[in-house]
Amino acid sequence: MITSMGVGDEVRVMVLAGGLSYERDVSLRSGRRVLDALRAVGVTAEMRDADVSLLPALQEDPPDAVVIALHGATGEDGSLRGVLDLCGVPYVGCDAQAARMAWDKPSAKSMLREADIPTPDWVALPHDRFSELGAVAVLDRIVNRLGLPLMVKPAQGGSGLGAAVVREDAALPAAMVGCFAYDSTALVERYVPGADVAVSIVDLGAGPQALPAVEIVPRDGVYDYAARYTAGLTTWHAPARLDEEVAARVAETALAAHKALGLRDLSRVDLIVAEDGSPQVLGINVSPGLTETSLLPLAVQAAGMDLGRILATLVGRAVARSREG
Repeated sequence: MITSMGVGDEVRVMVLAGGLSYERDVSLRSGRRVLDALRAVGVTAEMRDADVSLLPALQEDPPDAVVIALHGATGEDGSLRGVLDLCGVPYVGCDAQAARMAWDKPSAKSMLREADIPTPDWVALPHDRFSELGAVAVLDRIVNRLGLPLMVKPAQGGSGLGAAVVREDAALPAAMVGCFAYDSTALVERYVPGADVAVSIVDLGAGPQALPAVEIVPRDGVYDYAARYTAGLTTWHAPARLDEEVAARVAETALAAHKALGLRDLSRVDLIVAEDGSPQVLGINVSPGLTETSLLPLAVQAAGMDLGRILATLVGRAVARSREG
């Protein structure tokens, strides 16, 4: 029986967390948060790692639905979603194709640009081309085209790993080396000064809706891995300190990005709000963090909603999709 909240007592949910990415520890924290939130609203749920025991478990005793709390490639590049599709197990979130597109930042930015959604100018540079063409010459051309400061980050990845702000020419080579430690392709983006905000999108059945934007104020000016997950290094404002007109524009832009990439159920859109109030999309996350310092739970709280009830409703929608299909 599907209840008004979206899921009945007999529905069993598997929360997938952990994996082997750089973000394993964060994923485990997200998974525990999801597990507690679902159980708090009466949903039967278990947490399982994405390891060699997963496929046998899915075949022997498949859950009614999966909530993916995996971060990094395992949870966000579409591969796991493709496996769940092969197993016939429904899951919360977008399908494999949309996840692949959102995971690759240059591809996602190209789709945003095609949809006339603002995003900072960028260059995507594979490590091989960087070496073959000569590092100095390539970096000079990047600076000439995009100017300074720049944001350097892995083309695929999350949690601020391998990301750095470059404010002078001399710092660019080291930033590229740090980025290539996490990915074979670097995304070099024009740095836009302004307010960092994140907009979480949820679809509880009436279409995607934007939750209140969360403003991010890292103590050292850069929202890197340490700033995201170390207490005291970042201050969050939920809702963001934006005037009503700008907040509406930010929400509209985030919703447009969610739709342009063909996402469903939930996502988090990261934006920069320039000094003139214009928002630009920096990236889209299809498996948002759900730890005690993550942005989606802050947005849920600011909206006066309950995380467990939202997740239960999304589980119900996933189950209903599988029955309709």
